[in-house]
Amino acid sequence: MNKSELTQLIDVAAGRKIADLVLKNGKIVDVYQGDILEGDVAIIDGKIAGIGEDYEGKETVDLKGKYIAPGLIDPHIHVESSYVTPEEFGRLLVPLGTTTVMADPHEIVNVAGLKGLDYMMEAAKHTTLDIQYMLPSCVPATNMENAGAVLTASDMVSPLEEGKASGLAEFMDFPGVIHAQDSVIEKLLVARNLNKRIDGHSPLVSGKELNAYIAAGVKNDHECTTVEELQERISRGMYVFLREGSVTQNLRTLLQGVTPQNARRCCLCGDDVQAKTMLEKGHLDHSIRICIEENVDPITAIQMATINTAESCQLFDRGAVAPGLKADLVIFSDFNHFVVEQTYIDGKLVANQGEYVAPFTKADTTSVQSSVHIGDFSKEKLRLKLDSNKARAIEVIQTEALTNEAIVEVERNDVGEFVYNPEKPVAKIAVVERHKNTGNVFVGLLKDYGIQQGAIGISIAHDSHNVIVTGTNDEDMAVVIESLKQQDGGVVLVNNGEVICRMALPVGGLMSNLSGEEVVTEQSKVDRVAREVLGISEDVDPIMTLGFMSLAVIPTLKITDLGLVDVRKFEFVPVSVGGN
Repeated sequence: MNKSELTQLIDVAAGRKIADLVLKNGKIVDVYQGDILEGDVAIIDGKIAGIGEDYEGKETVDLKGKYIAPGLIDPHIHVESSYVTPEEFGRLLVPLGTTTVMADPHEIVNVAGLKGLDYMMEAAKHTTLDIQYMLPSCVPATNMENAGAVLTASDMVSPLEEGKASGLAEFMDFPGVIHAQDSVIEKLLVARNLNKRIDGHSPLVSGKELNAYIAAGVKNDHECTTVEELQERISRGMYVFLREGSVTQNLRTLLQGVTPQNARRCCLCGDDVQAKTMLEKGHLDHSIRICIEENVDPITAIQMATINTAESCQLFDRGAVAPGLKADLVIFSDFNHFVVEQTYIDGKLVANQGEYVAPFTKADTTSVQSSVHIGDFSKEKLRLKLDSNKARAIEVIQTEALTNEAIVEVERNDVGEFVYNPEKPVAKIAVVERHKNTGNVFVGLLKDYGIQQGAIGISIAHDSHNVIVTGTNDEDMAVVIESLKQQDGGVVLVNNGEVICRMALPVGGLMSNLSGEEVVTEQSKVDRVAREVLGISEDVDPIMTLGFMSLAVIPTLKITDLGLVDVRKFEFVPVSVGGN
C-alpha cells in the first residue's frame, strides 16, 4: 500500500470521501465479541474502510437486514483431493463462501517435485479464491516408500525465502520429530529460522511424545479423532483443526469437546474434500451447519471458520468484518441455517446465488502430465505366497484414514498362494511404483473394503501416489494396472478382463482437466459401478478409502510399494503370521 492508497482508505473511513461500494442495512457478524451489529460496510480498493451508519458509495447494495460475515478460511486442505485443478477448485468453493484456503500441495509435489508447486501456484492465479500454499514437509512422507521426488531441508530454503509458501505443511514424520532425527531437525530449523509456521500431523500421539512434537515448533493438528486428543492438544497450546472431509469425518465427535472456554483454539477444516462432496454437501458452510445441528452457537461456528483460522494461520489482514481488513465477505439470510447467497472477495462480487460470476481461465498443465511410469510389471508379481493360513490384513474403518491390523484366516492353493474366498471379506491389495520404472510391487491383504468380484485401481495412493489396486483375482488386477498406465492415471474398474468404468486424471495422475460437474458425473458412475458390479461396501468411498490404505503415516497398518507398514512402530511387518 502506498501513501495515496492509505490516505484514501482513511478518508473513506472518516466519511470525507465516498466508498467504491457500500453494503447497507446489514446485520454484521462481530466475530471479535460474538455479537451482531447493525449498519453499513464501506469498501474502498478491496478493503473495508468502515462499519456503521451513513456511508456513501459509488455503488450501494441494500441488504435489507441480511447478515454479513467474514469470508470463510480453510486452514488445511489438499486441492488435489478434489480431483479438479486449482482454478476449478476455486470455482466450486467460492460460491460456498470460502474465500481463502491454506493448501498443502503434498500430493503433486510427491509426484512432480517443486515443478508441481510451480504449476499449482500458476493455476492459483486463475481463480479469485486466495489459495496460499504451504510447503510440503515430508516428500516422501516416509522412508518406507518410493515417491516421484525428494525434498531435503536445503530444497526448502528458497521456496520459503521467496514467499512461494507460507510455512511448512503438515509434518507427517512425527516419529522423526519425536526422536529428533537429524534430517527432520534440519527441516524444522529452516522454518523456525525464517519465522515460518509449522503445521502438524500427530495421530494418536500423546503424553511426553506429544510434548516433544509440540516443543519442536508445531502449532496445530488436524488428525484428532477423539475428544481426549483435542483437549490434550489445546491444553498444550495447539490449535485443533476440526476436520470434515469426504471420508475423514471427525467434526461431530470433536464438537463434544468444544466449550466456550476452548472454542477460540478450534478451527474448521476440510483436509481431503472431493468435488462431489462440495457440490452435494458443501465445504466449510456444511461444517458450520453441522456445528449448529450439534447445538454450537452459530456465531461460535462462524468464528471457527473465520477469525480463529485467520489468527492460527497468521493471516492478520482478514477473518473479520472490521476497518482495514480485506473485504472478503459472505451474505446469508438465516442465522440458524447457514447458506451463502453472495460472496465478495476484495470487495468484488464473485459469486451470486450459488454461481461463480468472476472471469474463468485455466493454466497450462503440460509440466505435470505424463506422470505414470510403470516398468517391468507382470501379472506374476501379484501372487501372494503365505507361510500359513493366518495373515495380517489392513482392516478398513468407516469414515477414517485410520485402519486396524486384523489377523485373518485365509485359504491357499497347493503352492501356498493366497486364494480369494467370496465368503470371507478379504481380498488382495497391491501397490505398484509408478514414478521411476523400478518395477516394485508389494502385495498384501485388505479386509472390509467389500469387493466381491473384479478389481479397482487408482493412481491416488497417499502419500507418494503410486498405483494401488485391490481385487479378487490377478487377471483383473493386472488389466487395471495396464489400463492406468495407458490412460496416464486416474481410476479403472475391471471385471472378467474388461474395463467396465474409468475416470481419467491426467494432471499428475491426481486431477482431471474437466469441470467439477463433469468430474462428479464420472465419479458418481465409478461409485455406482463399484458397488453394483464389484460389490464394494456402501459405507466406504471406493476411491478415497482405497487411496488411504497406503497412507503410511496414519496408524495402524498400511501398505506401500516396499512392504506392509506397522505405523505404530514405523517398521515393516510380514503379511504371514506364523508358519506351518
